[in-house]
Amino acid sequence: MNKNKLSKNVIVLGLVSFFNDFASEMVYPVVPVFLTTTLGAPVAIVGLIEGIAESTASLLKVISGWLSDKFKKRKIFVVAGYSLSTLSKIVIGLAQGWPLVLLGRFADRFGKGVRTLARDALIAESTDGSIQGKAFGFHRSLDTLGAVVGPLAAIFFINHFGGNLRPIFYLAFIPGVVGVFLLLSLVKEKPSFEKTLPSPKISFKNLNPAFKIFLVSSILFALGNSSDAFLILRAKNLGLTTSLAVFAYVVFNLFYALFSTPAGILSDKIGPKKLLGFGFFFFALIYFLFGFSQSVFLIWLLFALYGVYMAMTEGVGKAYISQIGEKESLATSFGVYQTAVGVCTFFASLVAGFLWSNISPSAPFIFGAFLATLAGIIFLLFSKNDNPGF
Repeated sequence: MNKNKLSKNVIVLGLVSFFNDFASEMVYPVVPVFLTTTLGAPVAIVGLIEGIAESTASLLKVISGWLSDKFKKRKIFVVAGYSLSTLSKIVIGLAQGWPLVLLGRFADRFGKGVRTLARDALIAESTDGSIQGKAFGFHRSLDTLGAVVGPLAAIFFINHFGGNLRPIFYLAFIPGVVGVFLLLSLVKEKPSFEKTLPSPKISFKNLNPAFKIFLVSSILFALGNSSDAFLILRAKNLGLTTSLAVFAYVVFNLFYALFSTPAGILSDKIGPKKLLGFGFFFFALIYFLFGFSQSVFLIWLLFALYGVYMAMTEGVGKAYISQIGEKESLATSFGVYQTAVGVCTFFASLVAGFLWSNISPSAPFIFGAFLATLAGIIFLLFSKNDNPGF
């Protein structure tokens, strides 16, 4: 087998993520508008719902990752997670008030929490160590390509239904089902994973020092990294229509998709640590400009740059963890990281909603830029001598 060739599992999981994100991203940029216009909820409720949704996913990840390692199973967690997220679209479509939207977003993120770590571990286990960045970058590219197609479909249906947002949630169910079918029929559990291994143990003291530093830096960063729903609300706040605000989100995802695989390949060559360190400061600059910008033109550019930032860090971060995490408990390592970050994201979204409503729409972004800068300084100061090969 060619070690530089992506495996069937990686390719199919990329397609599954494409269809799932097609479905999810038809819904995601519409939800804050649906809440604030159709249902009349205040912006603070958007922050509450997104905070609860994202923290739910992250809290579950460490548990589901540990269970996946313990029972030496990946696929069952992936199937269950994608299925639940698919069903959540129907729940949101039925909402007559914000509590049912909260339930739908909770179910969607619950599914994400169940599937993500097992899926990432399956990708890592299906890939030679020399092309981990390429594999995760490829996955992010297809995943994010779905996040380009989904909002474009949402824009079409917004116009087709004359601004009635509710049918979009029902239509989003269809690509989600396609993804689950591909997963059930084509993805195979890795035979090597069936070997008897000790049950994974979660102990901060025994974690790799490089992992600890990355974890602490990421936690600080996450406290200022509120839900992307606030980017869409910011675009509307500066004068974009609903369709144009969603299209700005398409621009973000397009650049995310285009740059994810090249960023993964670059990380294999120069090491993921360098890209991640740069990413903290790049994010800070983007958020700072989101906060102070009054230019519609600049907002379009910032959405594009935000996509480049995500491409440089999301898949690359997973590749980095796959290198510095413990091999016998890889899903657990992913889970510790994503759970810690997700809990902070809950508070970040709550704080962002408060800052938006009580100070100004610029305040959440300035706050996020400050914490990202601080996180980048800590990461560079304390991780520069760790694992020089990375």
